[in-house]
Amino acid sequence: MKKNILLIGGSYGIGLEMAKKLSKENQVFVASRTNEQLSSVDVTHISFDVLNEDISEKSIPEKLDGFVYCPGSINLKPFKTMGVDTIQKDMGINFIALAKTVKSIINRMNEGSSMVFFSTVAVGTGMPFHTSVSAAKGAIEGFARALAAEYAPKIRVNVIAPSLVDTPLSERLLNNEKKKEMMSERHPLKRVGSTTDIANMATFLLDSDNSWITGQVIGVDGGMSSLNVNS
Repeated sequence: MKKNILLIGGSYGIGLEMAKKLSKENQVFVASRTNEQLSSVDVTHISFDVLNEDISEKSIPEKLDGFVYCPGSINLKPFKTMGVDTIQKDMGINFIALAKTVKSIINRMNEGSSMVFFSTVAVGTGMPFHTSVSAAKGAIEGFARALAAEYAPKIRVNVIAPSLVDTPLSERLLNNEKKKEMMSERHPLKRVGSTTDIANMATFLLDSDNSWITGQVIGVDGGMSSLNVNS
């Protein structure tokens, strides 16, 4: 029997790549504002604005085997020029909306189900201009560990912490070859991440074959968080 997987924000980037992979063997529901790129993918699309709507009011399965929250932001700017509204917006889309959505669907999660959230390498590795996004993603990491403890052994909860990934969200940072080369050189593996890199790990964590992993923050970051090969 196919498993029910709910993706919040799976219409482009990492979420879209996940939808493509997961739909081959599962019943995938993608809740997002847009669905233009999903026309050729075998998923059920649900029109959903995570900031203004409650997912429990949508037509989602009564029972879920997997849940992934994809929405996020990249606001990189000096703290001295950052308005409090930027911090509030980052916290809203990255963490508050996640917590609200999890609250709405937690009772639908089956025994042995899996949740996957996204953080950033910048939480564990201090980086200039990342104060707002690091704070919001750091909240996700703490939330995930506590949630994993509270719902073990019924539900597994893990976090993926990528470095820079080539997605529409990071287009401003990778919009020419010089920028791509510069960003690639910062990583020990000498390239930025692809959507496939991250989707592969998310798919792995959702798979019940890998059911002895919970409460983890897993770096998929080209070695950025743990290696210093340029010293």
